Amino acid sequence: MRTGSGVVAALLMLIAGTLSAAGLEVGPVGGGSLTATFKQAGVAVESPFTRFSGSIDYDPGKVAAAVALIEVETASLDIGDPAFNAELAKKSWFDSAAHPKAVFRSTAIKPLAANRFEAVGTLAIKGRTQTIVVPVIVSQKPAGTVFDGTFSISRKAFGIGDPLWDEVLEDQVIVKFHLVAGR
Repeated sequence: MRTGSGVVAALLMLIAGTLSAAGLEVGPVGGGSLTATFKQAGVAVESPFTRFSGSIDYDPGKVAAAVALIEVETASLDIGDPAFNAELAKKSWFDSAAHPKAVFRSTAIKPLAANRFEAVGTLAIKGRTQTIVVPVIVSQKPAGTVFDGTFSISRKAFGIGDPLWDEVLEDQVIVKFHLVAGR
């Protein structure tokens, strides 16, 4: 049963939605993706969040002034089985009825290179908030400005998962995002 793994992935995916650009909208419709990868019994399981949205206020000439807001619907983590997906929405996992969204809000942007920066911000999942640092690579593509990155979170820090799963499901969740920003 992959229920615990999916919840962890969803939590991470919430964090994965950490980038945004000024006046630019992001989500799965424009070719964006947000996934959570967790290990269950030592095997990596990568699962997508199917519903997320956000905005990014980004000017390549003023990177430090960028602002990002990403919202991820916690019930949208798809681990490949409707019954397991429903389990992840329950109270011991994402508690999607009480906490329908995971939210990342940038608080500072630190330029690193011409096409790289770190987004510092708060990630709120299941009523708990953590400050995280997300490395981001920016590129220009025909479809728009693209923000790519990967970061990890602790599912336990956000109260995600039934303790019965702790011996089978690792705490670390890797969140990967590919956000295509368009107007």
